[in-house]
Amino acid sequence: MFREPWEARVFAMTASAHEAGLFTWPEWTERRGAEIKRAGSAPSDTGEDYYRHWLNAFEKLLAEKGAAAGTVLADLQSAWDRAAKATPHGEPIILGAKEKR
Repeated sequence: MFREPWEARVFAMTASAHEAGLFTWPEWTERRGAEIKRAGSAPSDTGEDYYRHWLNAFEKLLAEKGAAAGTVLADLQSAWDRAAKATPHGEPIILGAKEKR
């Protein structure tokens, strides 16, 4: 079902946010559908981008609902990118780890 661990995590976060009442399922499906349409995915899409569209829709819905500002999400993405670059291959990524110099 999931190609990468992050896909399972974003799926679980979306389900948790829905269960917490942050948004209705119809709101979610409308947002996700709009994101897929915006990205121009065709019915022949192999599905490789499916969870990228899912993540984009989830981030936009979080910002729309005031649960997380877009700048906060961008800062977190940058922090994770820096941590990943500072982590030797095969080691767990630790957010906030000192960067390589």
